[in-house]
Amino acid sequence: MKVHERVSNRVLITLLVGLCIWGLLIWQHFHHGVPSHHLLNRADMPAISNWWGAIILPLLAWFLVAKTGLPKGETSVSAALWGFIAAFSYGVVFSSAFIGGHGAILDLMLPGLLVIALFIPIYRPKYVLGMVFGMAYTFGAFLPTVFVLVFGLMSFIIFNYIRPLPLYVFGKLSGKSEQK
Repeated sequence: MKVHERVSNRVLITLLVGLCIWGLLIWQHFHHGVPSHHLLNRADMPAISNWWGAIILPLLAWFLVAKTGLPKGETSVSAALWGFIAAFSYGVVFSSAFIGGHGAILDLMLPGLLVIALFIPIYRPKYVLGMVFGMAYTFGAFLPTVFVLVFGLMSFIIFNYIRPLPLYVFGKLSGKSEQK
């Protein structure tokens, strides 16, 4: 992909994300007001307005699209799009479970991210942006960004440092059995 194509894609995606979040915020403003959310869902903690999403999501998109090339093994933009859609869907299901009061589902989904991180590098930009975007309607953009960055760091460690350990040990054990 040429530099000018990458820049135009970056601008296009950032504008699309900006239009989506601004559309949502304007709709919220005229229907029931733009909500605010308390940190850790506790009333004694500070509340953060969804208006922050108007700045956070476009900046996040701009930054993440700049970091995105096609990772090894991905041969098309559609692979990146499917990763985004999968993470977006996970974020929507997570948000829906939270709104519906389904704590049992949330109790599975949180550690489920860490299990997924053993097999899929969910710290990559397409997953981060998809997850934040999927949770933005329910939680705004600030809280999901913090959440995804924390889980992204944990998934980076799991995928790159914990996952290789059993593979290394298994490789060594199977290598020794072949030498006998």
